[in-house]
Amino acid sequence: MSAKVLIVLTSHDQLGNTGKPTGFYLSEVSHPVAVFNHAGFTVSYVSPKGGKAPMIGVDLHDPINKAFLNNLENVAQIEKTLCPEEIDPAQFDTIFYAGGHGTMWDFPNNPEIANIAATIYEQGGVVGAVCHGPAGLVNLKLSDGTYLVADKKISCFTNEEEAAVGLSDVVPFLLAPKLIEQGATHTKAANFQKHVVVSDRLVTGQNPASATGVAEGIVKLLTPVAV
Repeated sequence: MSAKVLIVLTSHDQLGNTGKPTGFYLSEVSHPVAVFNHAGFTVSYVSPKGGKAPMIGVDLHDPINKAFLNNLENVAQIEKTLCPEEIDPAQFDTIFYAGGHGTMWDFPNNPEIANIAATIYEQGGVVGAVCHGPAGLVNLKLSDGTYLVADKKISCFTNEEEAAVGLSDVVPFLLAPKLIEQGATHTKAANFQKHVVVSDRLVTGQNPASATGVAEGIVKLLTPVAV
């Protein structure tokens, strides 16, 4: 039976007070979905508000992006994401928080999605996140009141990368220090280089270059080892 993946997309479309748009970053969805599809996994989408999820990073020179957007089912799913209340966590084996700066505004304070993720994790499932997606881990507590990230190694978009893209003073907080505050051990690579960390059943990646690797880590955790 194929594993079922719940991908979390941001509903937030404004980049602070800059007047610029934001949303989820396409390759942080298209590349993982290609991995999940290859593994035979079934993918569903949820967002804090449900409905159409705002998209950025639409680079059609990337053949994986192009193939994703040429698939009408993919497009229909991201234009009609599910609301948190429509999700039964028992139906999913893993939850994956896609990145994009929009996540910094609406992922940390969404208890409904946090509860879904905690339930999936505590029933033996996998939690994954890439780039700014780990914003969804910021207030994610387990049923015993501890933070999911406590005593785990994680990766996420770094302070140095945020400075490099000129958004350190635009985002509501810097992601890595916030996760460290909650007991995580943050590890990182050079700016914009692939870096994926697997810690128990938590798989995190630093940036867009890490998106494929996070999905591969999730697939590996959910694929039974042949005897």
